[in-house]
Amino acid sequence: MAKGYNAGPSARPGGNMMAQIAKLQEQMAAAQAEIAEAQITETAGGGAVAVTMTGDQKCTAVSIQEDVLKDADAEMLQDLLLTAINKALDSTRALSEEKMAPFANLLGGMGMGR
Repeated sequence: MAKGYNAGPSARPGGNMMAQIAKLQEQMAAAQAEIAEAQITETAGGGAVAVTMTGDQKCTAVSIQEDVLKDADAEMLQDLLLTAINKALDSTRALSEEKMAPFANLLGGMGMGR
């Protein structure tokens, strides 16, 4: 055996770093899956309109109370829908930022993010 030869896992320069990166990728994928599966519902007009979105911003449901349809004009209903949709979008972005912040901070510290 050659002098200084080490057959252990640390023999490869950066071997430990590669394992850490692979683990980080797995954790990021799990966080992204958690975000995609999340269901967020936001309302407007005191619950007259409700919009449900997944964490990855796919609208899955819109609910409008019947009495709003009887009494509302089109412009008011449009405003309620826009408000609920925008609130749901804001909430999904906040969820994503919350779940992904640890990774962004870690990658930023390694000179790889932002």
